[in-house]
Amino acid sequence: MNVTPTTADDTCSPVATHAIGQEAASSVAATLKALSDPLRLRMLSAIASDPRGESCVCDLAELAEVSQPTVSHHLKVLKDVDVLTSERRGTWVWYRIAPGRRRAVTALLDSFAPATVAPWSVSADDEGRRPDFDARVTRLAHELAAEVPELDSDVVLTTVRESYTALARSARVTSALVPLTERFARQRLADLTRDRDAAVPQVLFVCVANAGRSQLAAALVNTLAGGKVVARSAGSAPADVIHPHVRSILAEIEGDLAAERFPKPLTDDAVRAADVVITMGCGDVCPIIPGVRYDDWAVGDPALASREGVEAIRDDIAARVRALVDDLLP
Repeated sequence: MNVTPTTADDTCSPVATHAIGQEAASSVAATLKALSDPLRLRMLSAIASDPRGESCVCDLAELAEVSQPTVSHHLKVLKDVDVLTSERRGTWVWYRIAPGRRRAVTALLDSFAPATVAPWSVSADDEGRRPDFDARVTRLAHELAAEVPELDSDVVLTTVRESYTALARSARVTSALVPLTERFARQRLADLTRDRDAAVPQVLFVCVANAGRSQLAAALVNTLAGGKVVARSAGSAPADVIHPHVRSILAEIEGDLAAERFPKPLTDDAVRAADVVITMGCGDVCPIIPGVRYDDWAVGDPALASREGVEAIRDDIAARVRALVDDLLP
């Protein structure tokens, strides 16, 4: 009988592990188990996307043809793992996302869920196909440097390459990377060269994925202000595409201009160029720049919301935008 000798490569050498601890793993597993029900996820999405920041149990009961006790049971499961909090007002009980779990819920609804069900996801054949765009990106940088002679060409080249790298992290289809890089880099270069004293007021809206709330707010400002206020948007962890329901509403607001919108990462130069920075559910991600006004809008999250839910969020944002524009314009 032939026996293959053991070589050094065949042996297993244990190394230090940084795996999650047993206690933390048990806690996370309990939460994920509580979330592993379609109706509970729909309830969570309805509460997160409600423009009021909370939902009444009577609203949640309409999500499925189940009895009121069944609805209450599912909500209790989510409360038991501290995902939801509740408050009784008169006859009804109102539910909202627990403050300490908002970031986790946002990540679940804004990133994980769309990635598993999104019809726009590309096939596995496209995974990892990232052609070498270095020559094209460098050529783009030279072209843009000629348009902004007030900036050093090395600054332009760095900005363009950083823009490409940032967009490539979330890109699913690489064929559009260079055109998107050009649009993103142009915006960043405009921010770098902006004369705050001579320019019209500029507002930056920031959410997590830059795929819903912040895009709607920027579109509404640009449409309502008619060029007298400029609005930008960005995400602390941008998605690869804008939510489908949001995109259709953007088309209603902006027409053909909506086709040019895409999720963009938050950059320091965007914050520095803004007169007003408005965060929308992304926490304290913006650097604090002297002279910049900061505000936070607690509006519903369009992630996995119905078309009607997104329309309600749009209306809430529109009311806030009107007040903001009135405040910024004399």
